[in-house]
Amino acid sequence: MKIGIISDTHDNLFQIKKAVEIFNREKVEIVLHAGDFVSPFTALGFKNLNCPLYGVFGNNDGDKLYLQVKFKGIGEIYPPPYKTNIDHKNIIVLHKEKLIDALAESQKYDVIIYGHTHRTDLRKIGKTLIVNPGECGGWLTRKSTIALLDLENLEAKIVNLACSV
Repeated sequence: MKIGIISDTHDNLFQIKKAVEIFNREKVEIVLHAGDFVSPFTALGFKNLNCPLYGVFGNNDGDKLYLQVKFKGIGEIYPPPYKTNIDHKNIIVLHKEKLIDALAESQKYDVIIYGHTHRTDLRKIGKTLIVNPGECGGWLTRKSTIALLDLENLEAKIVNLACSV
């Protein structure tokens, strides 16, 4: 199964559209968002996604209730952490990086996904794959990135979107 990973979209509808096009082209079956959608109108950018989206709130997400309302029919947004099991793989999605190493060292999760730092992070601690896709929005670093995860092989790659900010 292929999973799309995105974070820190920060209202950038243009970059969200690019990410959705890649997720659809790559035929991902689920997209996981590690927070900082920011405004409810970002749901417009995800409306053409061909699979469900599950995400967590970030520190910049304002109207959380309305974000959840606007994403109905697209997916679900939860308070972090969001824990799930997909294809017999334990996955946890957070926004902030504070507990990442401790969670990885516990070896309880196959995949840990986080955002917040706006920097990509792709590494393993034991059997646990850690993925920060970087920032999709591109506002802070002028780099717009997402990640694709092959869940069967537990291999991920960072995809660089041409940044237009």
